[in-house]
Formats: sequence, structure tokens, C-alpha cells
Amino acid sequence: MEEYIVSARKYRPISFDTVVGQQALTTTLKNAVKSGKLAHAYLFCGPRGVGKTTCARIFAKAINCLTPTAEGEACGQCESCQAFNEQRSYNIFELDAASNNSVEHIKSLMEQTRIPPQIGKYKVFIIDEVHMLSTAAFNAFLKTLEEPPAHVIFILATTEKHKILPTILSRCQIYDFERMTVRNTIDHLKSVAEKEGITYEEEALAVIAEKADGGMRDALSIFDQATSFCQGNITYQKVIEDLNVLDSENYFQIIDLSIENKVSDIMVLLNSIISKGFDGGLLIAGLAKHVRNVLMARDEQTLPLLEVSDQQRERYKQQAKKCSAPFLYKALQLMNQCDINYRQSSNKRLLTELTLIEIAQITQPDEGAGSGRKPRRLKSLFKQLIQQAQPKKAAPQVAAAEPVVSTPSVDSSKSRLSKDTNVSSKPAAVASTTYNSASRPQLKDKIGFSWNNLRNKDNPKSKMSIIPGSLSNDDPNLARINDQESFEQQDLELQWMSMCNRMPQQLSGIASRMKNMTPVITEFPHVELVVENQLAKDQIENIKGSILSTLKTYLHNKSIDFTIRVAEHQEQVRPLTRSEQYEVMAKENPSIKKLRDLLDLELA
Repeated sequence: MEEYIVSARKYRPISFDTVVGQQALTTTLKNAVKSGKLAHAYLFCGPRGVGKTTCARIFAKAINCLTPTAEGEACGQCESCQAFNEQRSYNIFELDAASNNSVEHIKSLMEQTRIPPQIGKYKVFIIDEVHMLSTAAFNAFLKTLEEPPAHVIFILATTEKHKILPTILSRCQIYDFERMTVRNTIDHLKSVAEKEGITYEEEALAVIAEKADGGMRDALSIFDQATSFCQGNITYQKVIEDLNVLDSENYFQIIDLSIENKVSDIMVLLNSIISKGFDGGLLIAGLAKHVRNVLMARDEQTLPLLEVSDQQRERYKQQAKKCSAPFLYKALQLMNQCDINYRQSSNKRLLTELTLIEIAQITQPDEGAGSGRKPRRLKSLFKQLIQQAQPKKAAPQVAAAEPVVSTPSVDSSKSRLSKDTNVSSKPAAVASTTYNSASRPQLKDKIGFSWNNLRNKDNPKSKMSIIPGSLSNDDPNLARINDQESFEQQDLELQWMSMCNRMPQQLSGIASRMKNMTPVITEFPHVELVVENQLAKDQIENIKGSILSTLKTYLHNKSIDFTIRVAEHQEQVRPLTRSEQYEVMAKENPSIKKLRDLLDLELA
């Protein structure tokens, strides 16, 4: 029985003309051999399995050929070529830098460079995986590489050029090898299959070429594996079964179903794919590549960018006619977002399903509109409900006097609704947001009071409405807004804190600082606010008019005067820590300490 040799070794190129996919590079090397203009050091770099070491051997053989051809190829008949073919040449040395990366190995190599060749003109040293050399070995190699003997040529090969010292790179001619295209790989596999007497389907070879990811050696290894599985008849179905590759037919079906908005059919198809052992992330990545190919197939100019078989290219063109460009763009955006979030997701299948549902709804018309827009977002629905819940009419004086306030607080809305005698006439959306305070669970010793009740449980002013623009024309509070009503320090502090809580989002920064400030009634009705520095004063001065209007409205006194000044050095107080704040609160209200003890709480 004849000894079996894998295809990657059996069909390894032996001349420049048989090298696949590196036409420009091999032409340059052949011209250098013809002209005799040879550099002393070459660097071949590129991905795995694209022919770096093979080209280095062919080049070394052509350099030492005694009778090279007119095209720059080795003759294969002279003594030097015969010695190379029989692996007994003393002029060509190969060194694996991965296992010989020390300074001693490089020094031993440098000793051999002193001996001139016995047959031929040059001694050629091929150092594979040169990036594996240590820094000390590189430094030992530098001098010889810069000024080698006239009969020495170095050919370095690497897959990671960025790991090589710049001083080495500057002394070499650098040749960048390209990745194998799918078309070149398919053509080469066809020639190998014909030589081996193996029948094949071109789509099956295309799957092998895509799986190889640009490496010819990987493609030949996969080809041998598929040949063994298929027993000499390589078919598409057997190849995807052997390589555990998801059938591209699934991608075509998902896009067709998405155009027709058949979400349920897509979910059934997804379940069958996952049940076969395929990961959701693999499906999304493959579908994104498929959609990209469909997008490229829409234009004749981008059609050559499809690295697929001729049959697949026709299928892409047919599906591209059914898909609009906005649909493809949006689908790619959704799948890219899914790919970004896939690793962090705790429920990967749900993320995949949501992505496919969104893709299937891209072309779905809006309900009742038929405008072709995407389904309504939940955020817009909530916004509409809020607008419906707001009263249609408000007192003009309140609206003009409340530019700072934006949203009501819970306590204020509760106190207003408890006082309003016409609650049943309000919209249902507002009524549904209220709750009965009597139904709330309360602890003993009145711990369940709100903060407003703890501070002002006997003060009737704490029950008045602080909802902006919500006073009706017949509300009795409206007639009291311009009164000269008196107020106390606790009333001022309550309305100040309520105003800070209702300030809009764009003023959240200054609102947080104002919560830590306490306005003081210096001489009624004059109110003074002491701030820490000039910057805080300038910020509050910008909204001073709105603050003053708010205080006049909710304290029912139009004569209020409001001033701001920077605190003197002796007035500045050190801010309390959280523990100190708790101690002050517990001292003022023992119920807080009792609550902490009952619930066994710890201060965060």
C-alpha cells in the first residue's frame, strides 16, 4: 500500500509559478533572480498558511541554481537543485526560531556564515518564526545582519511582524503576503480534487474555503478531512455536517421571513437551529455576514466583493432585489448591537430572539397608520399618557410664577388630593396614581410618619398644594396667592426643599447644592440665603427671579424679599458626614433610632 501523504505536503509548490495567490510577490522575486540584484536580508510576513516558508525555499533554490531559466525559476536538474530536492544541500539552512531562540543558537548560526558555499554562489539561512527570538538573540544577530559576508543571504519568516525589533526591520527587504481569497482557494481545491480523482460540488469547496479563513494549508487540511468523511464524493450537505457549519439556507429563510414580518416562523426556525447545537451568537454573526453580502449584491460595482461561489452569488442577487437598503442597514445595526451585548448577556437566547423580532418588525407598518414606520416605542406611549393626565387649564398667575418647577412630589400630590373635594372629576390616569395612606403598614410609636409630618404635623400650611399649574380657577388657594400672609422659618424651609425637589433635570446640579443650604428669615418678610462661595452665588443669581416667584406663590406673600450673600470665614460650617447626620437626626427624633434597632439596619 502506497504511503499516504497529506495534501498540504503532497501539493506543496515547488516553483514560483505553482504558488497560489501571491502573483505580485513571486514576480518580484523572479525578477531579482534574473537580474542578480539580491539583497542580503529578506523578511516574509503574513498570516499562517499563505506560503511564506514555501516561497523562502523556492527562492533559496533559485538563487543557488547553476542554470536558472529565463523566467528566474530553478532548473531542477543541476547538482544544486538535486541536492536541495533530496534534502542534502549544504548551502541552505533552516532554523526554527521557536525552539532555537537563545543567544547561543544565534552565535552558532553566525559561525556557519564564515564558511563559503561548496556548490553555488550563496549560503541561504531561512529563519522561521523569527519573532520568537529573545531580545538578546536579536541584538546578537544585528551586526551580522547589517554586514553579512558577501556569500550569505538571510530569509526571515514571521506571522507577527510587530514583535520584531525596528532595528531588524530596517535591515531587511519586507514582503507582505496576502490572505488567500475564497476564489483562489476554490480553484486550487478543484485542481487537487481532479488530480486525486475526487468528485465535488462547488458549494462544498466554497464552505471549505470560507472555513479556512484565508489559509491555503488550512484549506487543504480541511479538504482531506472532508474527503475522508465523504468517501471521495464531496457534497455540500456532507461538508456542513462534517464541519458543523450552519447551512446558509437558514440565513436566506430568516431574511425572507423578516421581509414578510413572520415572527412566529422565525422563532420556530431559531429553535430548530439551537436544538442542533448551534450557538445564538454564531447565528447572529453568520446572519450579519449574510446581510452584508446581500447589501453588496444590490450594486454591480460591489458585487466583486462577494467571496462566494458563483451559485451563491446568484442567490444573493435574487434576494437583494427583494430587500430595501434601509431594511438592510437597520438589520446590520441591530445585529451589531446584539454582537456587542452578547457576551455580557445572562440570557443569550432571549437577546437573540429579541434581535430577530426587531429585524422582522423593521418593515412592519405602524398600527392603524400604514405609514411604514417601526412600531411605537413604550417611551412615547408613557409620554402621551402623562400629557393626557395633566390638567388642560391652569391659573395664569401660577404658570407665570413657577418657571423653576417641573414635576410634583409624592407628599404634595397626596396632600392636595386629600383636600380636593372634586377628585372624581379628574382624569382616570391621575386617579390611578394615588394611593390610600391609611392602607400603608405603620410601625408602632408613630414611626411610619412621612418627613413632612415629622417636621410639620401640626402646621396646616404643609398640606397646601405645591403642584405647578394645577390650581383650578375656582380653587380657594388662588385668591390667597397675593395675600400678605405671615410665615415661619419651618414654612420657608419646607417650601425651599419642595422647590428643590421639583426643579427640572437641567438644573439638577444646582438643585442638589441648594438642598444643603437653608434660607433664613432675617427681618420679616426679608429672606437671606448664605452660600459657601462666589461660584454658588453666581449660579443661584441666574435663577433668583424664579426662586423669588416660587416663594411668593407658595408662602402667600407678595412682599417677600430674597437676597444672596457669600458666607464669612467664621460663618462657614464643616459639612457633616453621614454618621454625624444620622446622630443629629436620631437626637432630634428618637423614632429613627428605634426604627434602626427594630430592623437591625447598618449605616451605608
